[in-house]
Formats: sequence, structure tokens, C-alpha cells
Amino acid sequence: MLAPEQVDIAVEILRMIAEPTRVRLLWALLDRELSGNELADAVRKPPPGVSQHLAKLRSARVVRTRQNQVFYRIENSHVRQLIEDAIYNAEHATAALPDHHRADDPSKTAGTQTTAAPHRNNGTERAER
Repeated sequence: MLAPEQVDIAVEILRMIAEPTRVRLLWALLDRELSGNELADAVRKPPPGVSQHLAKLRSARVVRTRQNQVFYRIENSHVRQLIEDAIYNAEHATAALPDHHRADDPSKTAGTQTTAAPHRNNGTERAER
């Protein structure tokens, strides 16, 4: 049985990331840390708006910053996994052959159906964004 506070925190995290710009920001941070301006460029949004999104993600402990400089990174591997799984699931809903499966088997081409293939490479490789 889950503790009620764990459920409440999980729901709050899902609410916090259930916004298109925030998903894009977290996707940009999956493999590296970036400054606020670099993130604004990556998601093609104005820096002040990106800063507000990042402040909310920070308060929810989804991202964190380095002490002396403002560089953002994913807070932990669970957030990383959540974002990857959400994007990969969306690829399954919109493509006959998701990009992340093409990276696993380069001989496959678009429009080809696949059988269940692993979605992860032990966290060391991802399909191109």
C-alpha cells in the first residue's frame, strides 16, 4: 500500500511536468546540464518565460542548479526515465516505427511494423532528439 503523502507527491510531480514547454525543457536536459539562456534557445521560448517554468520545476525538485552558476540539470534518474518513457510512448502513438526503435535497428525503415523491442540501452544511448 502506498503512503498517502507519496501519492500526493507523485501527483504533484506529474502535474508539474504536464505542460508542453516543461516537457521540452526536461527533454533538453536529459543528457546534459544547460544554462537558462541555452534552454530558452533549445525550446525556442523567451528567457523570462523559461525562467518561470524552471523555477516551478525547481520548487517541485524536478531540476536543480549548480551552486555558483545557474546551470540546470535533471534532478534524478527517475525524472529522466519518466520523460523518456512519456516521449517514447508518444512516438508509439504517432508513428508506425518510432524513432527510438530505428536507433536500435538501422535496417528498419519508416512505415514498417515492429515487434516489441527494448526501449533502453542501459541508459547509455538514446535516439537522436
